[in-house]
Amino acid sequence: MSNNLNKNFFINFFIILSIFCLDRLSKIYVINFHEKNYGSDLYSSKFLNISLIWNEGIAFGLFSFSDKFFYNILTILIILITIVIFWFIIKTNKLERLAFMMIFAGSLGNIFDRLFYSAVPDFIDFHFKSFHWFIFNVADIFITLGVVILIYCEVFLKKNYE
Repeated sequence: MSNNLNKNFFINFFIILSIFCLDRLSKIYVINFHEKNYGSDLYSSKFLNISLIWNEGIAFGLFSFSDKFFYNILTILIILITIVIFWFIIKTNKLERLAFMMIFAGSLGNIFDRLFYSAVPDFIDFHFKSFHWFIFNVADIFITLGVVILIYCEVFLKKNYE
């Protein structure tokens, strides 16, 4: 039992660390490219641009605040939610645990940026002609994927209690 618990801990820790590192490396690469090339886009095509913007709000730039007080309150709220998500990792298993680990790791990546840059670097911009989707980053991809998996689990894997 104890050996299995240790094995699961290390696997879970590796998954979270891998997602966090993938997010950090992608952001560092884009930030360094942006600084070295005087703000030019890393990549530009008919449907996708890789271009750095600094997001001071929550996911996809929502609730951006120029006031530091509200920004700090929002950051504290995000940290508290992330702690609750960690509790869900402990209390769930299998696919739900994986989903919560994705959300947790992505949240850690964005919290790191909030604390060290006072904003989150977003850079993935999907667009069609003049319509642009919200600009996002790798952490946002994992957060969204985790939420989609949780919805799938709730809709298709939970038993009806009617």
